[in-house]
Amino acid sequence: MNPSQPTPSPSEPRSKRTYPAAVAAGLAGAGLALFAVTRVWAIDIEQRPGLSDLRTVQTGAETQPWLIGLAVVGLAGTGALLATRGVVRRVLGALLVLTGAGVAAGAILARSGIDPGSASPVWPVACVAGGATLAVAGVLAARHGHLWSAMSARYERRPAAPASSEAASGRDLWDALDRGEDPTAR
Repeated sequence: MNPSQPTPSPSEPRSKRTYPAAVAAGLAGAGLALFAVTRVWAIDIEQRPGLSDLRTVQTGAETQPWLIGLAVVGLAGTGALLATRGVVRRVLGALLVLTGAGVAAGAILARSGIDPGSASPVWPVACVAGGATLAVAGVLAARHGHLWSAMSARYERRPAAPASSEAASGRDLWDALDRGEDPTAR
């Protein structure tokens, strides 16, 4: 072991393993919630004498329309984990926790507003599970996000290189082209 190199802390290797787990959990949780909220949560059948029965389906999004928006925010926030770093990533993790809790609470509210006799328990439970999974991803990002690696520096904005004295302005380049010269050959 080289004494000049710092020894990694015991939590560092574990925190690096949480990065892909958090991203996968965020995508899976938000995707599951988005899928589950658009499925049929209840079917109402109205008996009509002399006519066929009137069947009305109700999705979670019809009961609580904002659930779709929260699930999309969860997907976008999980994607943003890849592009952020440091404190911003930790704040984003806290936002994902709140988003996941909102999805779970919204699914519970939506399920409680449906007639129990006509309700399907599968999709509301799946939506709650998706929200909980999204919240877990947020907790991982809030706890370990500042230790995760960031995107390469080649994706960051760099200051423009100073113009050379030969081509001081864009106008000079256009004038050289008008004269039939190649300004890149200089």
